[in-house]
Amino acid sequence: FFCRLDMTEIEGVLYPQLHQLKMNPQVKALLTIIRDREQPRGEFIFYADRLIRLLIEEGLSYLEFQDKTVITPTGHEYKGLEVKSRICGVSMVRAGESMEAGLRQVCKRIRIGKILISKDENGVPHFMFAKLPPDISERTVLLLDPMLATGASVTEAIRVLLEHG
Repeated sequence: FFCRLDMTEIEGVLYPQLHQLKMNPQVKALLTIIRDREQPRGEFIFYADRLIRLLIEEGLSYLEFQDKTVITPTGHEYKGLEVKSRICGVSMVRAGESMEAGLRQVCKRIRIGKILISKDENGVPHFMFAKLPPDISERTVLLLDPMLATGASVTEAIRVLLEHG
């Protein structure tokens, strides 16, 4: 995988809204730790949580920001930024719930909804259940799912989210 002009290419297809966490020595080391079959469960959880937090921080950097000026404790103006829209998380039931703590660590008081997509014996995803914030249509949604194989479940989840505005 590689990025070209803010577009991710996978097997010759460009995806303008798909961003991949950039591989660097820290990410490579965390992946090495969590992929080691000899790693004790507690260590796996600790380092997987670190990687999830990095992923969430990277995802937040793609949000739309707007200018904001504040006054510092020393009385000076600081011209900074703030997230332009309200956000919420929606976790894919089971696997996505492992990302909720990381999201809450970096976004205070964030609303988190749930969505359950189940696959039948042929691997076809089916929507089963959703508990979403009532004002989800007014928010930018961070879909939480650490497991991606074919993308079929995530595609179904996005379809459901779009139906809810």
